[in-house]
Amino acid sequence: MNENYEVVICIVNHGFTDLVMEAAKAAGARGGTVINGRGTGNKDAETFFGVTVTPDKEMVMILVPKAIRDDVLSAVNKGAGMNTKGMGIAFSIPASNVVGIGGDDEEKKKPAEK
Repeated sequence: MNENYEVVICIVNHGFTDLVMEAAKAAGARGGTVINGRGTGNKDAETFFGVTVTPDKEMVMILVPKAIRDDVLSAVNKGAGMNTKGMGIAFSIPASNVVGIGGDDEEKKKPAEK
């Protein structure tokens, strides 16, 4: 099982996942998974900042090798971060025991189950 991966998670306003994936792919990511969601904004913060916050959100999960994690986070922040229309935030979490990715030596060593 491979433990050399991280999951980069980016939460953006609805309709801006293409910005996230274009930036991530330019930094070496291969693909991602989009999940639709809804944000829970603070009405006082919304009024205080004078910005209307769209409650519809999309979350992009991108599994990347640890070696390119920082590049992907930086690219996603530049392409779809808080200073863009996507208003995205991004972070990463460790992914342990990753299987099912091409080149996974442990999977190749196991005999096929019947």
